[in-house]
Amino acid sequence: MNKVAHKSIEQVFSVPFSYEVFFTKALFSLNNNLFADLVSGHKVPKVYFVLDEGVVNTHPDLITEIESYSEKNSQVFTLCAAPLVIPGGEQVKNNQQYFQDILKATDEYGIDRHSYIVGLGGGALLDMVGFAATVAHRGIRHIRIPTTVLSQNDSGIGVKNGINAYGKKNYLGTFAPPYAVINDSDFLQTLEPRDWRSGISEALKVALIKDASFFVWIEGQVADLLDRDNPAMEDLIYRCAQMHMDHIASGDAFESGSSRPLDFGHWAAHKLEHLTDYRVRHGEAVAIGIALDTTYSFLSGMLSENELNRVLKVITHLGFDLYLPELSGEVLLKGLEEFREHLGGELTIMLLDKIGHGVEVHDMDNSLIIEAVERLKNLQLEHLKA
Repeated sequence: MNKVAHKSIEQVFSVPFSYEVFFTKALFSLNNNLFADLVSGHKVPKVYFVLDEGVVNTHPDLITEIESYSEKNSQVFTLCAAPLVIPGGEQVKNNQQYFQDILKATDEYGIDRHSYIVGLGGGALLDMVGFAATVAHRGIRHIRIPTTVLSQNDSGIGVKNGINAYGKKNYLGTFAPPYAVINDSDFLQTLEPRDWRSGISEALKVALIKDASFFVWIEGQVADLLDRDNPAMEDLIYRCAQMHMDHIASGDAFESGSSRPLDFGHWAAHKLEHLTDYRVRHGEAVAIGIALDTTYSFLSGMLSENELNRVLKVITHLGFDLYLPELSGEVLLKGLEEFREHLGGELTIMLLDKIGHGVEVHDMDNSLIIEAVERLKNLQLEHLKA
């Protein structure tokens, strides 16, 4: 039988991405030109704000400040509509109505590729707003203004956007860098204690897998990090953001492979969030996930007991739990399989062989996972009795 002839045309091209993360205070003060300078151009673009309801409630003058700022800079940009105020937290990613509301606004107000959609709030809201901005018109410029420690040092400065679907976290989404990120430290001062503390876990994560000196710094700064009057948190956010962006530039930014070094502690954390119906904050779940993977690293002979104890001590001193009842072995193992599916079939988990150095493995011993859970359960009980 004669072979069928065929032809093909192959084209290879690359697209450069660039964006900046700015650090400021009083972003919408009339004498702060950062935002106006950022959106200025040959034309007067439309700007559409999506605001986290929780932030609006704790900053009741925010909308007035944005409107006054826009009026002062009317030759630079225009508000195409009143800001959209929606709930923050994981509910904004679970209910697709909010996503649809933004898409409807792009049509109703003529928001095009030369406009800007600005998301202001916690990481969940930024994830959803970014996803809407990247699918409307195949991509509208979006600016992120993170308002939590977690989003200012980790999720808000990355290139991921998404919403939850089918009971799975971030099942629908895109990889698309923002036009810019603006970290305004003033927003942090009104956070609840849980949210102030929660974001520290992501800094702990990146320190453990990449920079032992950063871990030692966190280890010695626990009291200062929990003190809102201390500048330690601003230092932590800046250093963590820098490391996160360095990783994006040097690694697999769009995660085409199975390697997920910045997901250290996250495979269990994502499952725990879902099991608690998102009662547990993301950062709180990550802290438990870090405790679990660090304990597993010790039990598998990779990490010394001294280093394990140092990590667990920092986690508890920051006020995080080491264990929750929802973290049962059987359910957790299902979460591991779901993470394998999320990665495309090949399991890749980041573990530790020493503080500051992560090691990827492709298999995990189920019995050791269960043993690690039991060990953390007992330590949690001892901690509560102390």
